Amino acid sequence: MRSENYGDIYSGHRRKAKVAIPVVAAERDLVVEDAATGFCGAVVGFERTYDGEFVRLDDGRGRVRLFAMREAAFLIDGKPVTLTKPTAAPKAATKSASGSTRVEGLRARVARGSRIWVEGVHDAALVERVWGHDLRVEGVVVEQLDGLDHLSPRLAEFGPGKGARVGVLVDHLVTGSKETQLTTGLGPHVLVTGHPFIDVWQAVRPSAVGIDAWPTVPRGEDWKTGICARLGWGTPQDGWRRVYNAVTSFRDLEAPLIGAVERLIDFVTEVD
Repeated sequence: MRSENYGDIYSGHRRKAKVAIPVVAAERDLVVEDAATGFCGAVVGFERTYDGEFVRLDDGRGRVRLFAMREAAFLIDGKPVTLTKPTAAPKAATKSASGSTRVEGLRARVARGSRIWVEGVHDAALVERVWGHDLRVEGVVVEQLDGLDHLSPRLAEFGPGKGARVGVLVDHLVTGSKETQLTTGLGPHVLVTGHPFIDVWQAVRPSAVGIDAWPTVPRGEDWKTGICARLGWGTPQDGWRRVYNAVTSFRDLEAPLIGAVERLIDFVTEVD
């Protein structure tokens, strides 16, 4: 039985219907009044006790009190509300040294059949320094050639093919150089990229190591020895420590090296 004026007669009088109490997040500095005592203050913290959650209110005159966060226990603009602890903002994604989104709690993927080869230990160390996280996510192993002269026999032994690609990072890869001649015509499962610098040290931005520019070393003189002599860095071992410690992210590297490594990672992780 219903009435246009009174609704369902079995539902009771409208004045007895329970009024929904708004739920409000107790953000810091929100001003509320405790309905029971009239104490008015700004939210400054919370406390969990055996009796439940409490909110800490500061009235601005040096008085700070705790109040149980029960239903309809507080007033805002004279109207009852239920306070709740605000939800924590989602944690911003952190970036790896390469600028990619860091995967938290990473367990390294099982190594792929494909590989990235670099010329020497310094190349390998800088690649690991900047792209190590990405390589573990993708399951890519970086191996040293110990000189580009070993490339041809290593490829013959490895046997590149589908699912077993090889990306090669080469120093001083410029037109007409010995490096270019050694890295052409290697087949569709091998990609050679590189940078134009004489040594991978030079692919580190001068500003990162605290100099204006890399000194010029005459042809025929050992480049690393010459650099250290001109900069007063001691031995090449001392110089390498300076270079390595100066690199903390991709921003410390020159664009040609960054682009070369990124292309190699894309190539060896691409599905054939």
